[in-house]
Amino acid sequence: MADAPAFDAARALALAARTFEIEARGLLELAARLRDGAGADFARAAAAVLACRGRVVVMGVGKSGHVGRKIAATLASTGTPAFFVHPAEAGHGDLGMVQPGDVVLALSNSGESDELVALLPALRRIGVVLMAMTGQSGSTLARHADIVLSSAVAEEACPLNLAPTASTTAQLALGDALAVALLDARGFAEADFARSHPGGALGRKLLMHVADLMRSGEAVPRVAPDAAFGALLREMTGKGLGFAAVADAAGRPIGIFTDGDLRRLIERGAELRGLNAEQVMHRAPRSIRADALAVDAAALMEQHRITSVLVVDAAGLLVGALNSNDLMRAKVI
Repeated sequence: MADAPAFDAARALALAARTFEIEARGLLELAARLRDGAGADFARAAAAVLACRGRVVVMGVGKSGHVGRKIAATLASTGTPAFFVHPAEAGHGDLGMVQPGDVVLALSNSGESDELVALLPALRRIGVVLMAMTGQSGSTLARHADIVLSSAVAEEACPLNLAPTASTTAQLALGDALAVALLDARGFAEADFARSHPGGALGRKLLMHVADLMRSGEAVPRVAPDAAFGALLREMTGKGLGFAAVADAAGRPIGIFTDGDLRRLIERGAELRGLNAEQVMHRAPRSIRADALAVDAAALMEQHRITSVLVVDAAGLLVGALNSNDLMRAKVI
């Protein structure tokens, strides 16, 4: 490789802008083809996947392989069982992962990738629906496919028109479009997305309930209405939540006393001896059901500018306590 010229910032910015323009133009041309006639093939592809009782097996070599891995991941996370198999490994045993009735989505811009072409007879014997995503409609891959999705672009963004750039962007966009069409056809909703992303932020918001995070049993600071002020303080400080619930004989929360309430009493110079819990508590404390979503508890705290909330069951009995630190540890907020 020849000695690299001195870095030219203006040229770099111009090439960046040119790259965006070429790739954007390629996507617009892709959309136009779908409207003008290629849409029938796209619709057939979506229908074939919806009818599939197996999995979508995505294959590709090189840059197309990298795109294929992302397409498989997107499909799997949006309700379509899918995984990626490298064609070279498929030729050495991994083809056993492909079963009759599966849909194989093969990516190759040229449509002539040796590793993919070599698998075509075997895929036919297995009995799969073969979908090709290629930039060459007359290629070997396209001729043997049941359905062809054209990812053709007029030019690559690479100044040499060699490195896969605009073509891989088109493949990626086609894969995303297929995933979006499929999730819509399946009625895939936020809750479904959360179930496939339990470790993500959306999963935590839609799947985690108050009961999963709340303090319960002896960890809940509670006293009876006639508890002496000293007993109230010991319960509040001993449980480390900064408050104590006041519950009646049936177990229903009728009030709450917080460390903020204590500071305000002291500032007023109130005579604390001889007082009981009912005399110093706030009545009608904020509460939330144990089966509510944790994100709803966070919204309740934010709405009322509080840091703790009592948790009740369907009968309104006190069963737990939750504070903002519990929500932060669980990354709900």
